[in-house]
Amino acid sequence: MTAFCFKCRKKVEIKSPKKITMKNGKPATQGVCSKCGTKVFRIGKS
Repeated sequence: MTAFCFKCRKKVEIKSPKKITMKNGKPATQGVCSKCGTKVFRIGKS
């Protein structure tokens, strides 16, 4: 799964993805950028 990294300014592969539920009840995926190690976040189906 990919997500946009704001530090690298491009789409990167999510390392160690974790399924989470946001406060409003929507699903999301949170993980770490495979290039720089910054937290990345993808809203929607996980």
